[in-house]
Amino acid sequence: MKLSFRILFLPFLVCLAFVLPVNGAVVFKPGEKAHYRTPGEEEMSGTARQLFDRAQAAEAKGDIGGAIKAYRMIVKKHPHDTLAAGSAYRLGQLLEQTHKYLPAADAYAVLCEKYSKSEHFEDAVTALFRIGEMYLTGQKTKILGITVKSGLDQAADIFTMIIRTAPYDKYTARAQFDLGRAREKQGQNEAAIAAYQAVVEKFPDDPIAVDAQYQIGYIWSKASSSGTYDPAAATKSKIAFEDFLARYPNSEKASQAKQNLKKMEHKQSSTAYDIAKFYDKQKQYRAAAIYYNEVIRTQPGSTEGERAKKRISELRAKVGDAKLQAPAVTAAAASKKKVKARTQESGPPPSSNELAPLPPSDVDASLPPPASLLPDTTTAPPPSSDSTAAPSATPQPTPEAAATP
Repeated sequence: MKLSFRILFLPFLVCLAFVLPVNGAVVFKPGEKAHYRTPGEEEMSGTARQLFDRAQAAEAKGDIGGAIKAYRMIVKKHPHDTLAAGSAYRLGQLLEQTHKYLPAADAYAVLCEKYSKSEHFEDAVTALFRIGEMYLTGQKTKILGITVKSGLDQAADIFTMIIRTAPYDKYTARAQFDLGRAREKQGQNEAAIAAYQAVVEKFPDDPIAVDAQYQIGYIWSKASSSGTYDPAAATKSKIAFEDFLARYPNSEKASQAKQNLKKMEHKQSSTAYDIAKFYDKQKQYRAAAIYYNEVIRTQPGSTEGERAKKRISELRAKVGDAKLQAPAVTAAAASKKKVKARTQESGPPPSSNELAPLPPSDVDASLPPPASLLPDTTTAPPPSSDSTAAPSATPQPTPEAAATP
């Protein structure tokens, strides 16, 4: 009996041995259940000045975690105190220093949103831009130290924050452009084009507007040649490149834009000529004539244009000019009758390709060359020395100039 009791009691003693040295606290409040606070948490209270002095003392001792807790508590519990803005900035610096980039971005964002008149506002925007480009160019999102996904969403959120809170900052145009880059990398072409268009419209005199206008044409050119040729996307690409040349005729990208336009125009005429030949073989001469004339209109001096002129003359001699210009009659009605008859005879209807065959898919492997973007490195200055160096033995200066409570 005694032996059994000792065996059962031994685990309790072991657990007690581990628990007793921890100087935790159990907090009791009227009408609430007892709440256990981890060591140090119960100390995070007091006035903004008391917490600030505690944060400074923690930094002096090299206790970065304790300083972060104190600065965070000032921002959370005393948001209207004169020390709050500087605490938010220093919180962001310490989090960035310890490679906790997303929490650091959150701290800088709080300063930008709530304390726009702070002396640290410009520095916070710069830090946000720096972190945003870090995620844009490869930093991954981690949970519990495990990489879970690309950081492009985080980058887009950070750039959006800059655009909203600092619409006239020196980094805002680039943040707008980088928002487009993030969306383009994600394959969200419509969102990317909208972001680039905003650069062109809101910041027409910024050097980055040149890249933005070029990217609009480039995205449409890729869309026009991905899979089956898309004439609508090709037209939008052509318009975008023409706008580019009209706005920035002296740009270093002007020659590339001209080459892209020539490729697009040649592709359009080649595609129209191939479609014309397809309908020509099907003896649908009016449809063929429409596409031959399109080739002649868009590329009058090209090889395809000369061939189209020759074939139009041959068709006129063969079927007469009236046959080429008269509206197509009852072709659709005839097809419907055939469909109905075949359905009654054999059950399932024929495929759409059997009823109205289309030209074969035209996959273009020769896309325009990639846009000459700026290198995948941030243009924001690195963190200042006081945010990256190890904490000194002396307390940091007061965050705000007028930080007296």
